[in-house]
Amino acid sequence: MLWRILLSSCSSHNDLELAEKVSERIFELDDSHGGDYVILSNLYARNKKWEDVDSLRKVMKDRRAVKVPGCSSIEVKNVVHEFFSGDGVRSNTHTKLHRALDEMLKELKLAGYVPDTSVVVHADMDDHEKEVTVRYHSEKLAIAFGVLNTPPGTTIRVVKNLRVCRDCHNAAKLISVVFGRRVVLRDVQRFHHFEDGKCSCGDFW
Repeated sequence: MLWRILLSSCSSHNDLELAEKVSERIFELDDSHGGDYVILSNLYARNKKWEDVDSLRKVMKDRRAVKVPGCSSIEVKNVVHEFFSGDGVRSNTHTKLHRALDEMLKELKLAGYVPDTSVVVHADMDDHEKEVTVRYHSEKLAIAFGVLNTPPGTTIRVVKNLRVCRDCHNAAKLISVVFGRRVVLRDVQRFHHFEDGKCSCGDFW
């Protein structure tokens, strides 16, 4: 766990050299946890080391390490609703929700939001495709659902099974300002309390 905390810190500081050394130690102890590979892969992608990304994917496949899909849940009117990253993009399941999220992000862009596509690790995607990918992350879908289905001013509480990504973290801060909502997001590491454009983690998570 301590090595994984250090690996997450390497990601926050974009310290690829140290991340590689830390990952070696983690893989010696446990090479089956998909999340460790994903963090290192994202760092490679952020530094445009696409060959290393591909090589790490092969290692991950050979070791049968499973990448857990991002899932966020929110309770509204005593019913728990779950959303997966990219959920419903190619179907009519959440058409209204996706339209609403698109409109929300337009308003966020007017307030200064710029999608952080560095979290997308696919080199063969163009900028638009990468932006669409981060747009429909599970935590954004859950927060948008909360904004749509709760009275104005209601606190939105979301739980995610993985670590919140940098782009969703930035978006949640702006949502708390533009839509006047307090957002509480519990990810795999900690609680994030978004209010008035700030997060309780101080942008260091």
